[in-house]
Amino acid sequence: MVEPTTSFTERLKARLQGKLVSVHEALGETTVEIAPEAWADAARILRDDAELGFEQLIDLCGVDYLGYGEDEWDTSDVSSEGFSRGVEGAGPGRFDWENRPRGNGPERRFAVVVHLMSVRHNRRLRIRCFAADNSLPVVPSLVDVYPVANWFERECFDLFGVVFEGHPDLRRILTDYGFVGHPFRKDFPLTGNVEVRYDAERKRVVYEPVSIEPRVGVPRVVREDSRWQQAATERPSKD
Repeated sequence: MVEPTTSFTERLKARLQGKLVSVHEALGETTVEIAPEAWADAARILRDDAELGFEQLIDLCGVDYLGYGEDEWDTSDVSSEGFSRGVEGAGPGRFDWENRPRGNGPERRFAVVVHLMSVRHNRRLRIRCFAADNSLPVVPSLVDVYPVANWFERECFDLFGVVFEGHPDLRRILTDYGFVGHPFRKDFPLTGNVEVRYDAERKRVVYEPVSIEPRVGVPRVVREDSRWQQAATERPSKD
């Protein structure tokens, strides 16, 4: 018999009292937001409490909410002919944080999301923590609670620039040693800042400013217009 989600939620609230910011349930999944100062303590409770028993961290990633709720493409009130007519031109990567379009996202820009699993109870949980400072996002490290978080946190630091306080060896893990910026931030240009090529005269690899013009990603959208309705009416019946 499947255990009701509500009872599990009530147990979470009781065990994490004073550490929770919010609890959200959707599509049979539970997401718990935890305050930064209680991040490590809450994770330890989730791991050690016998009725919770989330002994396994299966994923940790960063989220950049810059421009949340905004996009560069209009799919509702433009013509179905000509892709360029739908370009809004105000998506992330074309504005800075201070001059950003005001979407539906929170004022806090960066968050760390962790997926936990309880093998004992066959249950999963998503926990999230927002960094308090948008200019220098800092979140406590979970390495002491879940040692496997070591490389996950290094990846999040490398790609999003989130600093994990207390991490034993916080340094880049995917980008090059001299890489500037954090490529998964929404204001990092999709084309990058530099391009690399081999120079035959210098006999070495050289870095140059990127020569590609910024582009707007074109989504795959199926429009409910008369063409599809006509095709449905012309389809032969099965009778």
